[in-house]
Amino acid sequence: MRLCVFDLDHTLIRSPLDLAAMAVDMRGLLEMRCGPLPARPDRYRVGELIHWCQANAPHVEAPLWEVALEHERRAVADASLEPGARDAIEGAKAAGFATAVWTNNAREVTALALARFELLTALDLVVTRDEMRALKPDPDGWRVIAGHFGDHRDAVVVGDSWVDGVAAMAAGIPFVAYRPNDGDLARWKVEPVARITDLAALPDLLRRRTT
Repeated sequence: MRLCVFDLDHTLIRSPLDLAAMAVDMRGLLEMRCGPLPARPDRYRVGELIHWCQANAPHVEAPLWEVALEHERRAVADASLEPGARDAIEGAKAAGFATAVWTNNAREVTALALARFELLTALDLVVTRDEMRALKPDPDGWRVIAGHFGDHRDAVVVGDSWVDGVAAMAAGIPFVAYRPNDGDLARWKVEPVARITDLAALPDLLRRRTT
């Protein structure tokens, strides 16, 4: 079976979700409960804060996730369908690919967004952080996907971020970058097999990869 796996935010769904602001609020809660975090030159990202919390203050993990969920709930209210998203999913299926979503978002907001734009029933699988042991860029979501479809390698991951690319590469899956930040890709040594600026162009790309 061929498989096309999509990221959600800024790939299928255009969302105002601000992950940097989310991380600031999560760090604020952690430091209020646990004291200052170790200094570092780069900002703490959401996944890193969760990892630190699990290792050092597991009793704070549930309220930390509530902070993240509140940010996601606010953002999904103003979300819109990314241009070409429906064409990409339907075109991938017409080209013989099963389709899935692999997102760091909670299932609650993921299902709400996909249902609003009538994409939920068009997908064969949706994997959210509720099913994963670790967030992207960790590749654990692929464990869930492979458990559903089988651990084949006739697959691609489509996403906008270096996070998606690092996760895909760690899982051994080719990465198609959708309107990426090339500086971020270079910094994290992500090498896409293709770059696209229009999701509607994805089905032709998939067909070319299989001929």
